[in-house]
Amino acid sequence: MDLVLGLFVNFILVIFVIILAFSSIKIIKQSTVGIVERLGKYHKSAEEGINVIIPFIDRFRAIVDLREQVVDFPPQPVITKDNVTMMIDTVVYYQVTDAFKYTYEIARPILAIENLTATTLRNIVGDLELDETLTSRDLVNTKLRTILDEATDKWGIKVNRVELKNILPPQDIQTAMEKQMRAEREKREAILRAEGQKTAAILEAEGQKQAAILNAEAVREAAIKEAEGMRQAQILRAEGEAQAILNVQKSVADSLVMIKEAGADNKVLAIKSLEALKEIGDGQSTKLIIPSDLAGLGGVFAALKEAVESKD
Repeated sequence: MDLVLGLFVNFILVIFVIILAFSSIKIIKQSTVGIVERLGKYHKSAEEGINVIIPFIDRFRAIVDLREQVVDFPPQPVITKDNVTMMIDTVVYYQVTDAFKYTYEIARPILAIENLTATTLRNIVGDLELDETLTSRDLVNTKLRTILDEATDKWGIKVNRVELKNILPPQDIQTAMEKQMRAEREKREAILRAEGQKTAAILEAEGQKQAAILNAEAVREAAIKEAEGMRQAQILRAEGEAQAILNVQKSVADSLVMIKEAGADNKVLAIKSLEALKEIGDGQSTKLIIPSDLAGLGGVFAALKEAVESKD
């Protein structure tokens, strides 16, 4: 009986030792830090990996995440400089830089950041009018981030970025803004339509102008070519008539030369010259050819007279 009891006690002791061994070992994940307290007082910050603590004396107060985190705060009523109440909700991106300060310097850090964001936003927007608030988001974001970053530095928190997620004016303001936007769109549409019509009219006038210019150029070119053709025709006609006259004169001269070589006297030559003049006069040419030797022409008439008298 005593042996069984001793084995049982030893088994319980082994189990207790194993439980104590496992409870004294704590694994910290990457990008996190553990705050270790010894007898209720800060002892050390446990880094990632395996950490050994003394059971019943040391304990982990908190495991702090060092990664960047984002928190979306609900809409807050904000009054602008021109007394317009708007609902603005913000998004804050923050990161814990000091786990000790984050654990011991602030009790509820997220709630503190939310209240600080709301009050700071009211102060910033209170100095702006409605139109400035709607068009100056970057300015508001920058000011808000700077103020929050300075205020949360003593808490071991760094505010990396602040964004205004939504800005909701009252319903009547939204309706007026929608009407204004619709009027602006209609105005831009009318301007664009007028510009398009103007451009189309200009292009059409330019096209008509170019067509008129091209037609005038074509008419002028046709007139020039027609005049050139008529001139060439007249030149060719005159050259043909001149060549014909030259050919007749040449043939007459050749015949006279042949008659003279045959031994004909001057009376025969004069008659042949007169016949040549008659042939030239019977032609289609309107030109009158007069021999340069008027004495020769008188000899022709004398020869004719003698020929007539001999016949009588």
